[in-house]
Amino acid sequence: MTRSITARLVLMFALGALATLTLIGAALYGVLERELTRHQNDELNTNLQNMRYSLERFGDLEHWARLQVKMDTLTPADGSVRFWVLSDDPRFLYGKGLDEMERVNQGEAGRGMLTLPITGHTYRTLSMRLPPFQDRPAVRLIVGVDTAPFEHTLRTFLVALTLLTLGAVALVMGVGWWIARIGLRPLQRLSEQARALRPKTLSQRLRLERLPVELEDLTAAFNGALGRLEEAYQQLEGFNADVAHELRTPLANLIGGTQVALSRPRSAGEFQDTLQSNLEELERLRSIVNDMLFLARADQGEAATGLTAADVAHEVEMTIEFFEPLLDEKGSTVAIEGDLRAQATMNIALFRRALSNLLQNAIEHSAAGAKLVVTISQRAGAIWIAVANPGKTIAATHLPRLFDRFYRVDSSRHDAGETHGHGLGLAIVKAVAAMHGGATLATSEAGLTTIAFSIAERAAPAA
Repeated sequence: MTRSITARLVLMFALGALATLTLIGAALYGVLERELTRHQNDELNTNLQNMRYSLERFGDLEHWARLQVKMDTLTPADGSVRFWVLSDDPRFLYGKGLDEMERVNQGEAGRGMLTLPITGHTYRTLSMRLPPFQDRPAVRLIVGVDTAPFEHTLRTFLVALTLLTLGAVALVMGVGWWIARIGLRPLQRLSEQARALRPKTLSQRLRLERLPVELEDLTAAFNGALGRLEEAYQQLEGFNADVAHELRTPLANLIGGTQVALSRPRSAGEFQDTLQSNLEELERLRSIVNDMLFLARADQGEAATGLTAADVAHEVEMTIEFFEPLLDEKGSTVAIEGDLRAQATMNIALFRRALSNLLQNAIEHSAAGAKLVVTISQRAGAIWIAVANPGKTIAATHLPRLFDRFYRVDSSRHDAGETHGHGLGLAIVKAVAAMHGGATLATSEAGLTTIAFSIAERAAPAA
């Protein structure tokens, strides 16, 4: 389940606070436990040394009776401190539950723990053996301190610490929620601006002023995406309008010609002429549709298949031969210059299609008797094929868009009233170049326009 950023921040604040307070609480609990244990050990040692001094000085029964009274006096009514004396001589025994005293585990320095069976109280004990003196035989002196008060203190501290930790975590969650809401307000404002965007307001941009540094890059990137989206949307609108325009003309011709043919009785020859005219328009429609499908596949990243190692100059010559009738009609010529030995790996049909579009474009937009030049060059691991023709110079603002679909520079590229292709020729050149891992280029200066495309150079043969 997805959570809001606010919820995630609050949860992280809570977990961070819980982990921190738990570590601090564990450290404080450990310190308190050690201090209480040290306090118990100090009390045991004080009482043991006090009784030891008395036992070591007197060894007769008269003084032993006085020592018993002293131990009775030092034993509180609640039994928080107890004394035991163990001896082989029954006259020198002292304390309740003497049978249990033998079970006291003596650890380092005589320390141990004892739980009395009747009361269930647990005592921390400290014991030591005293050598015989006068009438007194060797004895074992044991001092015990009840651990219940200390355990109660630890439990109380633990409960208080737990409640304080939970309360602090709840407070941190509340403060964290408030901080997150305030901190995320700029993001909420950006979201509101983004929700206000509509296809008709794509020129609107998110405001960058008074934004946190962390959001500036995101907002700038989003605005850049909006700019690209606006440009693509405008191109799509123009593209749709151009498609409608290009399809409308042959459809209008088909409908008009058919209506005229059906308006009155016609001979078989007249109907044949009408069908022939309609066929030409249908061929034009089919050409547009095929070109559109080809460009759609190219847009989806389709690469050229059926690649063959070929001589570039030879393929150029073969393509030029196809245009010889049109060149003769206009009295124009085509020269091939540059690296005539260049080899490339290509789809020959696609290569000829792209070059045909460039040659047809150059022939149509040059004067009769013009000299066209096809230049073959190699650079940066690619073969470049450039077609140059004399004619009107194209303004620099139009050059980047020459390869857009249906884009025409009417005032620069053709005379009014002339009929030209459907505006996809250079777009197909760009698609063919991209399918071969190449690029396109257009320049126009001093009355000479050059349009070029590149394809990957043929790989070197293995040694």
